[in-house]
Amino acid sequence: MKKLFALVLCLMLALGCTAAFAEGETHTVYLITMDLFDAHWVSVDEGCKAAVAELAEQGININYVWNAPTQGKDDAAQIECINNAYADNAEVILLASNGPDTQVATLEELHNNGVILIYVDSPANYDGAVQTLATNNKNAGVLAGEQMLAALEEKGITEGTIGIVNVNAATTSTAQREEGFREALADSSFEILETQYSNGDATLSQEIANNYITEGVVGLFGANEGCSVGVGNAIAANDNAIVGVGFDKSDAILNLVKDGSLLCTMAQNPYDMGYQGMMTAAAALQGETEFEDVDTGVSVIDAAAATELLG
Repeated sequence: MKKLFALVLCLMLALGCTAAFAEGETHTVYLITMDLFDAHWVSVDEGCKAAVAELAEQGININYVWNAPTQGKDDAAQIECINNAYADNAEVILLASNGPDTQVATLEELHNNGVILIYVDSPANYDGAVQTLATNNKNAGVLAGEQMLAALEEKGITEGTIGIVNVNAATTSTAQREEGFREALADSSFEILETQYSNGDATLSQEIANNYITEGVVGLFGANEGCSVGVGNAIAANDNAIVGVGFDKSDAILNLVKDGSLLCTMAQNPYDMGYQGMMTAAAALQGETEFEDVDTGVSVIDAAAATELLG
């Protein structure tokens, strides 16, 4: 897929679509994510940087900046990041929306002022973006639920309660994961309890998971990196007696899967989101307007796969 995007861009250059990239000019592209520390966003940033380096070899100079709220997921702080990018003359913003409804007015204003919007991972509820590159989160949630159900059945557990630790009720991507997870278990004999929210904080997620375990749940689902780490740590502290399924991929999560604290985790492809998003940014700056949304995929990482990835 990386080669395909690079090839498309090269073809555009060959056809003379170079007005936006006069010799010596530099164009500013911002990546704005939900925070600056989750491994998921670090990987998106790495993909962007790789694309910027390839584009530079073609004479396309991108001033690339990654920014996000410094204290974790905060709608107002992310809107401030968006406004700061505009003040810094950003021509393209790659956005992972934390508050899909709260940002609509801001995004509409920037779009009307000529800023090109591209969604990565989590879109806002504003259709002015030229492309969305994201996991099909509902399908990924269904897959997570199926893994949970199969593991419980293998253990001979046919009924009981299951808890969900999610980020918040507003973030589109994690809400869709929960929707899919619930759908996968809808016809089973298991009861899914009311979701508890941690804003993706691993420590708070662990506290919530501990409370669920005290209530006697047989399974726990963490809807993002921080939630999954908290769930896994809580299960580890309770002798891995609970089936835990996580979402996202970091060394912390992989180690929890490797040692059995988590059954598995749903791994996205954030690097591709960043890489392909930056290639789209370059093409859009050259005048291209027609882009298809991209499902960047998901895979199940179990203990064997986690062990191999950790080396």
